[in-house]
Amino acid sequence: MTDDPGHTDTDAGAGADSPALPDLASAIAEAATVAGSAGLPSAAARTEASRLAATVAEPSAEAFEEWARETGSPVDADVFLSAARRGRRWRGAPTTLLDQLIAARSPLAGSYARALAQVCIVAAGLGTPNQRTLGNASAAAAAQLAAVAASDRLHDPQHSPAAPSDPITGEAAGAGSLAAEESPVRAFARRAPALLTEMLARIGRPQPHPTPIGSGSWLDLDSDLPLTPGAFDLTGTRAAEPAPVSGSVTSAPPAPDTQQVAAGDDPADDTRATRDRAAGTPEPASETAEAEADPRTVEELLAELDELVGLNTVKAEIHRQAAVLRVEGLRAEAGLNQPTITRHLVFVGNPGTGKTTVARLVAGIYKALGLLSKGHLVEVDRSELVAGYLGQTAIKTAEVVESAAGGVLFIDEAYSLTGDQYGQEAVDTLVKEMEDRRDDLVVIVAGYPMPMAVFVGQNPGLASRFRTTIDFVDYTDAELVQIFGLLAEGADYDLAPETSEAFAALVAAQQRGPTFGNARFARNCLEAAIGRHAWRLRDVESPSVQDLRLLLPEDLDLDSPGDEAVTVPSELVPEVEVVPEIDLVDFDSPTPAVGATTEKDQV
Repeated sequence: MTDDPGHTDTDAGAGADSPALPDLASAIAEAATVAGSAGLPSAAARTEASRLAATVAEPSAEAFEEWARETGSPVDADVFLSAARRGRRWRGAPTTLLDQLIAARSPLAGSYARALAQVCIVAAGLGTPNQRTLGNASAAAAAQLAAVAASDRLHDPQHSPAAPSDPITGEAAGAGSLAAEESPVRAFARRAPALLTEMLARIGRPQPHPTPIGSGSWLDLDSDLPLTPGAFDLTGTRAAEPAPVSGSVTSAPPAPDTQQVAAGDDPADDTRATRDRAAGTPEPASETAEAEADPRTVEELLAELDELVGLNTVKAEIHRQAAVLRVEGLRAEAGLNQPTITRHLVFVGNPGTGKTTVARLVAGIYKALGLLSKGHLVEVDRSELVAGYLGQTAIKTAEVVESAAGGVLFIDEAYSLTGDQYGQEAVDTLVKEMEDRRDDLVVIVAGYPMPMAVFVGQNPGLASRFRTTIDFVDYTDAELVQIFGLLAEGADYDLAPETSEAFAALVAAQQRGPTFGNARFARNCLEAAIGRHAWRLRDVESPSVQDLRLLLPEDLDLDSPGDEAVTVPSELVPEVEVVPEIDLVDFDSPTPAVGATTEKDQV
């Protein structure tokens, strides 16, 4: 995928030559304009960009007032916090509309990613920013740009592994579309020093209120803060040569020793809207978007599974499932009798152990085997299945299943459907729909081990359909250290040797329990370190590229200088939740059919 023709970036060398940052309203308008040019709804892009800005500025005192003025929203802290929650997953993954453009291989995907990255940078200046604001901005901008860069590396036939890699972006400098035209990641990386300098200058302005940072705030990036995986290029290709990719969609997979991070189940916001990644791509972005959404072969998808850190038992079971289903397909082609093989799965494990990452791969594998027509993943929880009145739940559940037809329906915390008549109505409808669509639907239920066993066992209709349970064990300390390194590398940061040792000590000191975040803990630590790193450079007028990339042990230190307590306006402090939110991948549906745009979801 290449960027749109004719787009150029002003070179960002000295501060005088760098383009001035626009205000937030202008940055959001630019994102909406690019989305409209790509055939996407401009209003949806405005909402998306507004939520992204809110989640970046969430830690900044009084940010909600400026955010409201810039977005035209009510000056209401609840509205701001609601938007921030709904955009929080985009700190670690491409936005819904950007994901659609990438799936359709739209030439405007790079421009839209750049526009969203600009929104992130500008939003970091709202209110009275602090180091966590900068960490949010850096992580969210990297998530948008890295998604486009990863797609470029996958699909560009000219991306030769022999070409030298750029020291910042890791992209080949050889001939081809990426060489003839500067990629969005390269352009943003080139402008980053000037943008960071300007934002640090803004943070250095006189503050009407103190903005010290500390670990006691509800805004802290601790292990319970819902953040999503997928923020960065987790293959570590920036520092190494790009994986060989030929012009064919069935090209060989990356080398088996290159590992990725199953960064864990993406946490959800209050609505946990579903996302259909393969279907429903808006026209005229691509007439064949649905067919091209995931052209990989079974071998390539299994190779990607094998590259994930840890999860050895999970990998073995998925390989076994793929082999059994392949033989079943061959027997059907040969006209032989087919045994009844249940394809539905139960995933059990603690948060952050990669359940949704693997579910997404399973969807692709089943499609590559010809068992599913689309191979997309629709993730929901109780809120998407249960309505407020008897009789409506069946309709709502049926609509969700309809959106998942041809792919995988992933139900998180499925045991939350027990205990009342509304949830039981959803279960009964689900069982009926699973039977009616048994040839083109796979359902995966996920959650903690014991509640899942009780849930399946107490519903006979489910017990006969869910016969395979896959256990996702917690990551070891060594695996978390490896994940932390890959996340940092994918975010274009370097770790000093002492930094890796400091993180290893931090992991070893953590108490492991059912709510431990696993890979999400590593991501939270990285995002917090990114914020402290930016804060450490706030007085450096012209930081070097090495300064901008190197994370030191002090960036991991919760008690580092300047890391005092956050001052948060009392009206922004939410009520304490009795039950902590369990992490789960949150995917927006590209179509408004299921849980997408309701009146209360509007920013």
